[in-house]
Order: sequence, then C-alpha cells, then structure tokens
Amino acid sequence: MLQNVNKISIVGGPGTGKTTLAENLGKKLNLPVYHIDGIHHLENWQKRDTDERDKIILDKISTSEWIMDGTYKSTLEERVENSDMVIFLNYSKLARVKGILSRYIKHRGEEKPEIPGCKEKMDFEFIKFTMNWDKTKKELVYKALEKNQNKKIIIFKNRKKLNKWYEEEFGNKIEVY
Repeated sequence: MLQNVNKISIVGGPGTGKTTLAENLGKKLNLPVYHIDGIHHLENWQKRDTDERDKIILDKISTSEWIMDGTYKSTLEERVENSDMVIFLNYSKLARVKGILSRYIKHRGEEKPEIPGCKEKMDFEFIKFTMNWDKTKKELVYKALEKNQNKKIIIFKNRKKLNKWYEEEFGNKIEVY
C-alpha cells in the first residue's frame, strides 16, 4: 500500500498519536517529517504569526517528499490535495482524552521533541478543545477527504486497527516515544 507514496498527511484529533505515527513512518520510509504544532509554536508556547506559519507549511508541501502531521484548518485542503496518502486517526472522544492524559502523565514537564522549547502541559483550554474536536474539526477533515477521493485514504477508528495495519506493513509494532 505504501509503494510510490512520498507525501503523507496525518490528521486527527489531539491525543490520537499523529506525531508518533509520523515519526515511525518517517524512519521506515526515509521521509522528512514535519509537525505542524512545531511550526505553529515558538519557544514557551508562543504562537507564530498565522500567515508566516501557513507559508512555511505550504512551502514544505510543495517539495517532493514529506510526512506532515496536524489538522490545522487553514492549510488542510492544500495538504490533502498535495498528499499521495492521507491517514485519518478518527478516534472516539474517550480515546482522545485518554491519549492526552496518558501523554501528559508520561511526559509532564519534559520538552516536546516536535515543539522545541515547549514543555508538555495540560490546561482546561486544551481539554475543552479535545472534547469539542468532533464538533469543530471533524467535518472539515471529511470535506477535504471528499474533495480528494482519488487519493489513498485510510481511516482508523482506534489504535488497535492502526497498530495492526502498521505491523502488517512493516513487520513490527509502532515504537512509542
């Protein structure tokens, strides 16, 4: 399934493992990995100017090889359109909340490798965003996928199915960071 795939978009809600999957696929496929959170955030969780962020993202997707994870709506359609494959981690609200809590407990206070200068944190705003993701973002993903049905699109409803697919493709499990 991954033959002739050089540009992969990984989308989904918070806590679904987009970053982990991107890192694993990048190593297996020898493709550069770009994390939109790492483009969006500067040190200490300061936000980059939106126009500057979007320009950086669009510059990256104009290249011939990449994996990009994140569901930022301003460039979502362009990323999907420019992808050879889109992986949508469409997990339940409970799975997303468990994902962000698990990550926080495991990495509390540690610098996030994909967002240099930012430490793992948890606040009410992020929990609320995670809880409301289905209402605020999911439909945007489906619309972008509908416009690009000629792409290889894989939708995973849970980690178990993602891990099974990954193991079938590569012969080993996803390495968790």
